[in-house]
Amino acid sequence: MKKPLAVIAIGGNSLITDNAKASIVDQYHAAMETSHHISALVAAGYRVVVTHGNGPQVGFILLRSDLAKDVLHQVPLDSCVADTQGAIGYQLGQTLANELQRRKIVKPIATVVTQVLVDKDDPAFAHPTKPIGPFYSEEEAQQHQAASQWVLKEDSGRGWRRVVASPKPLRIVEEDTIRLLLDHDVVVIAVGGGGIPVVENPNGELVGSAAVIDKDFASALLAKNLKADLFIISTGVNKVAIDFKQPTQRQLDSLTVAEAEAYLAEGQFPAGSMGPKIEAAIEFLKGGGKEVLITQPHLLEEAIAGQNGTRILP
Repeated sequence: MKKPLAVIAIGGNSLITDNAKASIVDQYHAAMETSHHISALVAAGYRVVVTHGNGPQVGFILLRSDLAKDVLHQVPLDSCVADTQGAIGYQLGQTLANELQRRKIVKPIATVVTQVLVDKDDPAFAHPTKPIGPFYSEEEAQQHQAASQWVLKEDSGRGWRRVVASPKPLRIVEEDTIRLLLDHDVVVIAVGGGGIPVVENPNGELVGSAAVIDKDFASALLAKNLKADLFIISTGVNKVAIDFKQPTQRQLDSLTVAEAEAYLAEGQFPAGSMGPKIEAAIEFLKGGGKEVLITQPHLLEEAIAGQNGTRILP
């Protein structure tokens, strides 16, 4: 029998724990800490796929590209996502290999630079909302809009910022490659940043798109298609809560899909924070998934043992 499969989606707090400490060295140390806890999943007998966010890292590349625009060509957004998949995959792959070596576990690890197909007619393209990159003055924003046809919006008095579409993922292009690696007991790092968004042209060829795919939605799609036994969403809180930051706040040890949908409809899980994670969990479970676990990275072992985190069940 195959070992059980866990897909773990790690958030930005797994790579940048402090905005004042965001250098490559700082990110590497954060990756070491995260890999320490992921290695416990491997040690527990799971086949593992790791997915990850990349928002800050893409922002850094875009800022460097903007600062160097008079010297070098600018980097398109799909290439930024590809670049971060390689760099973060390198950090996670190396630190995870070192952790497994300390545990005396011999296990191959591979990073798959992953494309994700989206619909070129997705309504999100007509209404871009996802902010990326640095802040600009109004004058700079107008210059970028004229030169690059970017969409820029004023952001809460902090300046102007580029916004792009966040379409729904339809297909993981490298899914068969990921499945093949898992069949050979390889730990896989994939779908970084939600994947490189691509669309099909009239000839059926894939073309990169200037968009950002939600990491949790793409990870849920991969977990569902791989028939994962466990889908883990690593985030900044130890448990999901209702009435968040209110006197009546209550942390949830577990909930069903029906309860999650009801809380979502009540507005308990805002779109900018817990909402997409709960929606991704629901999609996975409704697609035949068995269990979702939401918790902080450093509590992963406790959560697997049933001592922490929030479990969502069908």
